[in-house]
Parts: sequence; C-alpha cells; structure tokens
Amino acid sequence: MPAAGTTRGVHRHRPVNPCGHSTSDAIDVTCTSVQHGVRGLGRRKFFRLVLKKLIAMKSESVHVPVDGAVLSGDLVLPEQARAVVLFAHGSGSSRHSPRNRAVAAELRDAGMGTLLIDLLTEAEERRDVLTAEHRFDIPLLGRRLVATLDWLGARPGTRDLPVVLFGASTGAAAALVAAAEHPGRVLTVISRGGRPDLADDALPAVRAPVLLIVGGRDQEVLRLNEQAARRMRAANSLRVIPGATHLFEEPGALEQVAETAREWCEERLRTVPA
Repeated sequence: MPAAGTTRGVHRHRPVNPCGHSTSDAIDVTCTSVQHGVRGLGRRKFFRLVLKKLIAMKSESVHVPVDGAVLSGDLVLPEQARAVVLFAHGSGSSRHSPRNRAVAAELRDAGMGTLLIDLLTEAEERRDVLTAEHRFDIPLLGRRLVATLDWLGARPGTRDLPVVLFGASTGAAAALVAAAEHPGRVLTVISRGGRPDLADDALPAVRAPVLLIVGGRDQEVLRLNEQAARRMRAANSLRVIPGATHLFEEPGALEQVAETAREWCEERLRTVPA
C-alpha cells in the first residue's frame, strides 16, 4: 500500500436526522442505535436514556463568514466534548447528507462534537447544479474549510478542542488542503469515498495522520486512493469496506464506515495530552 509512514449569528435549529426525518434539536444523535437500544433496554428505559442524552447536547445553527460569503452549518457539542469533527461534504451534496449525519451521530456517541457545514452558499449551490463550476474547485473549498477551522479556533467552547477533518468525495481533498495549511490544528483527517488525489501538491505537506475509507467495489476511487496514499509523507491507513460501492448504500456498509471512523478517532485522541 502506501510508502514509508503508512501502517470528509447563532440560533436554534431543526436538523434532518440520518434516519431521514425532520425532528427537534439533536434527535439525530440517537437514530443509528434506536433498534438495538429498544431491544436491549426496553422501550421506556431506552427513551429515558435518549432524553438524558438530548438534554446533555448543545445544538446550534451557525454562520461562518468567509471571503465575503456566509457559510451555514449545524454544530452539536456534547457536554465535555473530547474533540470537534468538521465535515466537508462531497460534490452535489450538502450538510444535510444522511450519510455524513449518520457518521456524525456515531462520533457524538463517542463524546465528540460535530460541525456539518455547507462550503458553498445557496446561490453558489444553485449555480453549481447547472454548471458544476464549484464542486471541483478544490482551492476554493480548501480556503473555506481553513476559514472554518479559524472560526472554530476563535470560538468559546471549541477553541481548545482538537479538530478532526472528515471529508467525503471532493470534500476529502479540501480537508487535506486545510490540514496542510494548519498542521498544528488538525488531529487527523478521515476520507469517506474521497478523492484525495485532487489535493495534489498538498498531499506531501499533510502532517496529521490520514484514514482513507473506500468501498471494495468502488474500484476507480480505490485506485486513486492508493495513488494518493503513496504521495503522502504522513502516517496513513487505507481501509476497504468489502462489497461496498461509492455511496456505501449496501446493508451494514455505512455502519462499518462509522465504526471505523470512531475507532480511528479514539486511537488518535489517546495521543492527546490530558
């Protein structure tokens, strides 16, 4: 595999949870474990536990100014968060991506905060649907992710937290560009079905460890991830989800992605001084 070193104004909001339902603040933190929880604990006890979790969560809609634009995001912070995971969605997607929200819920269960943000404004997204002019503009997406990192670093409640960058598709390239720009601020980078090859010259400059998660049947993206890994100097690991395609829509595939990301983050957090 890879070479040496180897082994995506504040007010309350109503997010769309990863189960696909519109619901009140932070309900989506629980939906990935509802079935197992109800069976294991009993309905009444389980939903008391759910309510306790929701009370302990602080959920906000946030707006990040950058380059004359304002980016919209959903920030959820558990009490005593251990880190904050900044999600960069892929081409043609948004912060409402059910796949990223499902992974975010798993990471919040592990005590991490999450920020899902749109790297394009609504007007830019409408134009991009017609022209596709922004979705592969990695320098633009990277700059906006860097600005969001700076925003987190200046904000009470997140300024002292380690940051994990999680990128999907082209968002993975933007995450790597941002990590190269802020080597001391980023704990690790995770790519889900990403295009790290599009980070190009930023790849050798990344210092944070990198996890590349790819579907076993996503053969072209797998090949591009292998090539990108060889260009990295940072420690990196390529994890292949057997039988999964690009969007990890197969039964159990996305759960494997979330579990792999959670385990990777927990390993990295053990290296952070208390």
